[in-house]
Amino acid sequence: MAEQFVCKAAEFKDGDRRIVRIGQHEIGVFNHQGDIYAYSNYCLHQGGPACEGLTIAAVEEHLNEDKTSKGLFFSDKQMNFVCPWHGMEYDMKTGECVSDRKMKLRSYKVTKKGDDLYVSV
Repeated sequence: MAEQFVCKAAEFKDGDRRIVRIGQHEIGVFNHQGDIYAYSNYCLHQGGPACEGLTIAAVEEHLNEDKTSKGLFFSDKQMNFVCPWHGMEYDMKTGECVSDRKMKLRSYKVTKKGDDLYVSV
């Protein structure tokens, strides 16, 4: 199993991201609310850099009891990252494509060794 140094854990603040390479694998590593996620940086749509675009809260429609819309709001529970090529959105916690949950980016294990973060292939 190959490992790659990502950064010092203390330097990896909430909302940060790093792109690392291990051989043929390019991996996006995210810190979201203290949890670390790592996914393939290869978009399932057309091979773009899936992990290099915007990070944005999911948009949710809130409904009244009669099912009429209260409007659109940013989620306080789900954060997404967006491939900059064509706007494919992926769920930060699962790596699933939000428009088709059967499509999912490959995830990678991130470990902390002392003060350092490493990702493994």
